[in-house]
Amino acid sequence: MGAEFSYRGKVVVITGASSGIGRGLVERLALEQAKLVIAARRTRLIEELADSLGPQVIPVTADVSRAKDVESLHRAAINNFGRIDVWVNNAGIGTFGPFADTPLRDLNRTVEVNLLGTIYGSHFALRRFKQQRHGILINVSSFASKAPMPYGAAYTGSKFGVSGLSNGLFEELRLEGFPDVHICSIDPWITDTPWTEHAGNYSGHEILVGPADDPSKVVDAILSLIEKPRKTLELGNRSKPATIFGQFLATPAKGLAGEQLKGMIESAPLAERTSGSLHEPLEDGQTVAGDLRERFELQDEE
Repeated sequence: MGAEFSYRGKVVVITGASSGIGRGLVERLALEQAKLVIAARRTRLIEELADSLGPQVIPVTADVSRAKDVESLHRAAINNFGRIDVWVNNAGIGTFGPFADTPLRDLNRTVEVNLLGTIYGSHFALRRFKQQRHGILINVSSFASKAPMPYGAAYTGSKFGVSGLSNGLFEELRLEGFPDVHICSIDPWITDTPWTEHAGNYSGHEILVGPADDPSKVVDAILSLIEKPRKTLELGNRSKPATIFGQFLATPAKGLAGEQLKGMIESAPLAERTSGSLHEPLEDGQTVAGDLRERFELQDEE
């Protein structure tokens, strides 16, 4: 039997680390004594998180839609630890509501963060990995890259892009002969993080969709990719009858899935239009888990 896998001492860069899946991954890897370089726009939150976890966690303020910020993140990892073993492009944002009712500025921002941010992170990570001849790049995509999401078309488009980018890079590295450089993408289902507080919302209602997964499932899945890299990892509730999108349903049923989502939107409490944290970070939503599961279950009982 082989030796038990250890994360200890591995140098891991994680974007979107101030809340949600990113924060959960930081906390778990810190417990495993990994060396972490964590990035987010919310300076105070990532500095407090780093202080609470010890000197092997380095915070870097970064907006992943800015190439210079991502370059600085890469530089911080090399200056502090001399190498990078794993890079996780986790930072993401979304817009929710009818496409034509959503300002172009917000639609553009969704693509800039989700797709361009992943391109920038992948670029700097792979340059380092090819020089080292080893490394694991993990791009967090979405179920929406496989099952198009009505009322989230720009988000869907950005995540299709993330998955396409990851698949293209996988083939490129295979052809170039880098067996120890791994490209992975992960497609989580709707996950109960503070994303509902951070998303741009032009639906006229609260974001109240589901059922949502526990973020610990996604954290566990990312850890499994560090231990045993694979090209694509899909996870979540998609096969359950109550899910919104018909990924595993027969083709005629897929229209019904969109009708379910539309019904969920219209039955949720009214809410003001907002750009969320698309353009400026918000103080709200600092935890790993959000309250989406609880609110969805209460709504479902009514």
